[in-house]
Amino acid sequence: MRGFDQFWGNESVAAALAQMVETERIPQAILLGGPEGIGKATLARRFAARLLGDASRIEQDDLSLAASTALVEDREKWVAEKRAEAPLYFSTHPDFVTFTPDGPLRQISIQQMRLLKEMAQFQPLHGHRRVFLIDHLDRANEQAANSLLKLFEEPPPYLTLIATAENIYDLLPTIRSRAVIFQMTALTDDQMRDFARARALDHAEGRIMLAEGSPGLALTIGLEEYRHRRSLLMALFECGAGSADFGEWMSKSESFGARKTEKLETYAKIAYGVLEDIFLCRYGQAPRKNRDIHAVIDAVARRVNFEWLQKAAAILDELVRMSARNIQKVSALDAMAISLRNEWEASCA
Repeated sequence: MRGFDQFWGNESVAAALAQMVETERIPQAILLGGPEGIGKATLARRFAARLLGDASRIEQDDLSLAASTALVEDREKWVAEKRAEAPLYFSTHPDFVTFTPDGPLRQISIQQMRLLKEMAQFQPLHGHRRVFLIDHLDRANEQAANSLLKLFEEPPPYLTLIATAENIYDLLPTIRSRAVIFQMTALTDDQMRDFARARALDHAEGRIMLAEGSPGLALTIGLEEYRHRRSLLMALFECGAGSADFGEWMSKSESFGARKTEKLETYAKIAYGVLEDIFLCRYGQAPRKNRDIHAVIDAVARRVNFEWLQKAAAILDELVRMSARNIQKVSALDAMAISLRNEWEASCA
């Protein structure tokens, strides 16, 4: 039997992994690349279940489950020393272990990777194989990533390592060279509609539009929360494009600052999508993601030039890099609004 039950999209990747199990030609390192929510970790669990059996136990380690999400969110409140003493992992099935980003910055820690290497020394408790999943290996810091090199080069014969990454080129070349790489792609709208029907998702078309081919995002996205965050970012871009004054932006900025638990990284991801749609409108195409506010995006697009768009992208890139240092989120967005406004005024001079 090829493929995996209830897995949507990327049929060729699923079939290739299923064939590995059927032919018993199991690589010792597999790398799954692709956008967030595309199903990389889900496919890893399905592969492990086909290899190890007891699928229901393995699926209990799905990080989108309420209990798993609650645990990860609760650990954000722990002091760093406490997290270091009890590195995060999930292992309902004794021979399948998942390591996932931890802490307020959602990173793979050196303590987690040291624990992984320790656990890798133990023989399987059932059967002849073990499978370790490192979800979002691209979020490992340099020290954590380097600590894995020897394990990727010389894993024990019973162990298969599976790593996921949004961008495989963020990983060390040595790790890439030791793994069988599969690049997964976004689902088509028709595939997403099939997924939405199977899961009986509410507001399916809205979810499909915002998820951009990622079933995981379609399943978990909070539409109202997304729209609230997007309205803040549209106010920033409107201010930066000279179509709204700073007073309007400052009122939005103050409300953003009052939401203490909001992460700058979350807003940056939405901002990239909005900026891409502004770019598309600027050059005569329709928005790809935020189609429900086409007119608003088009109004901003008509006021800016390529240099403005380039500057906005560069600032967002820097914000993402700086978010790992826990910068002041309100000041960062205020500075972005001012910088884009200055760019727009210079273009009008």
